[in-house]
Amino acid sequence: MIERINTNQRMSKIVKHNGVAFLCGQVGEGATVAEQTRECLSRVDALLDKAGSSREQMLQAIVWLSDMADFGEMNDVWDSWVPAGHAPACACGEAKLARPDLKVEIIITAACNA
Repeated sequence: MIERINTNQRMSKIVKHNGVAFLCGQVGEGATVAEQTRECLSRVDALLDKAGSSREQMLQAIVWLSDMADFGEMNDVWDSWVPAGHAPACACGEAKLARPDLKVEIIITAACNA
C-alpha cells in the first residue's frame, strides 16, 4: 500500500511504502548556507516525525548546493545534526535550485514505523 501525506497536484510532502518514507526536498530561509541548512533540517525533523520516523532511521540523503564552495559550511551544520552512528548513505552535488536565493536543498529517505 502506498500512503501519500500532504499531497497536492504537484507533489506529496511524504510518500510511504513498504516501511520506507520518501520526503520531498526541503529548503530553508536565511542569508547563509548555514542558516538555510539549519532551517531545512528543522523541516526535515518535522516531516520525519509526521512519517513515524526519526534521524536515527535515515537511509539516504541527497544534498544539492547552489555552489560547492558552501560544502564545508553546510557540512558543519549537517554533522552536528546527524546522530552519531546513524549517518545515512549520502550524496552531494551542485545544482541550480528553484529560486536564486536558495543555497541548499536536502532530500531524505528513511525507514518508518508501520
